Amino acid sequence: MDLRIFPPEDLLTARVTIPQSKSISNRVLIINSLTPGATPITNAAKCDDTDVLVNALQAISNASSGDKLGIDIGAAGTAMRFLTAYCATLSDLEVTLTGSERMLERPIAPLVDALRQCGAEITYEGKQGFPPLRIKGTKLTGGDITIPGTISSQFISALLMIAPTMANGLIINIEGQPVSKPYIEMTMKLMSLYGVESQFTPVAEGAVIEVGNEQYKPADITVEGDWSAASYWYEIEALTSGWLTLDGLSRESVQGDRALADIFEGLGVNTEWEGEEGGIDLVASPDCTPRLTRDMSDTPDLVQAVAVTCAMLGIPFSLSGLNSLRIKETDRIEALSRELAKVGVVVEAETFTAPMATEPDTVMSWNGQRRPIFELPQFDTYNDHRMAMAFAPCAIYIPGIVIKDSEVVTKSYPDFWQDLANAGFKIVDAAEPLEPQESQEDA
Repeated sequence: MDLRIFPPEDLLTARVTIPQSKSISNRVLIINSLTPGATPITNAAKCDDTDVLVNALQAISNASSGDKLGIDIGAAGTAMRFLTAYCATLSDLEVTLTGSERMLERPIAPLVDALRQCGAEITYEGKQGFPPLRIKGTKLTGGDITIPGTISSQFISALLMIAPTMANGLIINIEGQPVSKPYIEMTMKLMSLYGVESQFTPVAEGAVIEVGNEQYKPADITVEGDWSAASYWYEIEALTSGWLTLDGLSRESVQGDRALADIFEGLGVNTEWEGEEGGIDLVASPDCTPRLTRDMSDTPDLVQAVAVTCAMLGIPFSLSGLNSLRIKETDRIEALSRELAKVGVVVEAETFTAPMATEPDTVMSWNGQRRPIFELPQFDTYNDHRMAMAFAPCAIYIPGIVIKDSEVVTKSYPDFWQDLANAGFKIVDAAEPLEPQESQEDA
């Protein structure tokens, strides 16, 4: 369904419970499945990506030795990467993993190559280097392997979580500086909670991670709120200067996207902690940077919210470290460029290799100039939940904007539209005719 969005009529005042982190949920679900005697995770995120993984793990748990399973993970990229590694450890079980049309376009060769170095038996059922995959589980030997770190941190996290089950443990030699490093650190911290320690050592052109052959031990895990999901409420606060309280976030979070509190200080939002329960107040501040320049390689999931906030506030920006955005749910660089143009913001995206660098980088920038717009924007979402949620707050400045295929938010934040409505936004079916007072001319 396409939705038309109008801002609150009065000053925004709301208290929002942030959904559980799907990044943490998906990791603990895999680790828990590898832990003898573990009790089920009861407070995992409720969203498409996590539901897919839960259902897949349940199907695997119910399978018998010698079975051949077919698992379709849809558009869940995390599930594809994590299950590829997990299924490689399942002796006497054969699993074929497939997914959506977009999933079959997302490269997975670096992970498959690394798993084969560990002794995995994986074959491509279609185009070489891409899903679908046929995985015949076996006891992995592990040892000393090499993998590029500049494509997806999820490849490395997938290997890390199964490393303790390998006969010789695992030494991962990462070529190039790993993107989204905080997500790797998150994985290592969660493994530590289950009794398995790992060692991360930076080297000149990458890093080395070592994990021994150990056994996970049951742990009592509480899944914290999702800082990535909170980014859209920071965006709303930056555009409204309202009164917003967010519940469920951890001050000492293992999530790298906790950095959004620091990023948004430069966009007019200060974070005040209420207490130990994780509640935070977002407080408007007049202090905005005249230009935002930031390396986003550690926080790629924040790029859309940050770019749209800057665009609506009229703050020029230069965001680097964006190469991994090309292989997300959509090519997010291309998608952002197209949709920002609908609010008169024409960005430049340049890919280049800097002196002394081993890999190219992509930088998106805007000089602050804006072109006039002559119609209410209708934002395409490209089957990407973050596109929908990042552009919805544009309604604050341009009442009546349309978000197409709004249901994409169920991938990570199913209650987003309801939470927005509870905060005072008016949300209607875009197929309904605009009332005269809601026309662009009157807005």
